[in-house]
Amino acid sequence: MATPDTRDADLALPEPPAEPGEPRGQKAATIGTVCKALRQEFPDISISKIRYLEDQKLLAPRRTQGGYRLYTQSDIQRLRTILRLQRDEFLPLRVIRQELAGGRAEREVAPAGSDGRPLRRATVTAREPGALYSLEEVVEETGANPTLVRELVDFGVVKGELRGGSRCYDETEREIVRAVSELARYGVGGRNLRVFRSSADREAQLLQSILAPALRSRNPERRREAIEALENLASVTTYLKHLLLIRDLRKIAT
Repeated sequence: MATPDTRDADLALPEPPAEPGEPRGQKAATIGTVCKALRQEFPDISISKIRYLEDQKLLAPRRTQGGYRLYTQSDIQRLRTILRLQRDEFLPLRVIRQELAGGRAEREVAPAGSDGRPLRRATVTAREPGALYSLEEVVEETGANPTLVRELVDFGVVKGELRGGSRCYDETEREIVRAVSELARYGVGGRNLRVFRSSADREAQLLQSILAPALRSRNPERRREAIEALENLASVTTYLKHLLLIRDLRKIAT
C-alpha cells in the first residue's frame, strides 16, 4: 500500500490555512506548490529533490494527520537558501547543514558579474534537449567579446553545436562564457584556461567511474539517485578545490 511519502496526491491538496503564529495572509504550502514557486529560479527543482533534502535533515516541514508535508514561509526561505548555497557557492550538504546551524540567514548568495547579473552554476542533469543560443545572443547576455567566445571554442573550453551552418551554445556554455569574461578583465585568456579544462575532464572521468553502473541502469529511480549523488560529489570536489586554492594563496600572501 502506498504511503503519503511515496505518492504525489498532495499536489492536489487545497491550500491549507495559516498556522498559529504565522503572519496574517501567509499560508503553509504543499510540496507541489513549493516546487512550482521555486522552478523559475531553480529549473532543476523537483519533488524528489525536496524530499531528499528532508531525508538529509536539512528541512523539517510539518505534516498533516494524513502524513502530507506542509511548508511555512520560513521553510521555503530555508529551502531557497540551501539551493542557492548548492548552486552558487558549490557547498556540499554537510557544509550547508553547518552553515544553517551557525545561523546563516536567507540572502542573495550568487556572485554578480560585471553586468550586474549573478553567475549561475549549472546543475548535473540527464542529457536533454534544451535551449540553444547564437553567438550574438551569448554576447548580448554575457557582455563578452565575440573574439573571446571564438577563442574559447578554439581551445576547447566550449564546443557549441552547429545548426544551419552557425555555431550555437547551450545554457551551461553561456554561463562558462560569462565566467570567463570576468577572468578576461584580469588578463586571463583562452589558452590559460586549458588547465581548468584538463582538471574538469579528469574529475568528470573519476566521478563517472565511481557511479558508472548506476548511471547506466535501466531503472529510472536508480538513475535519478545516481544523478543526485553525482551532483553532490561534484559539489564536494569543487569545495575541496576551493579549500586547496585558498590554502595555497595564503602561502603566497604571507
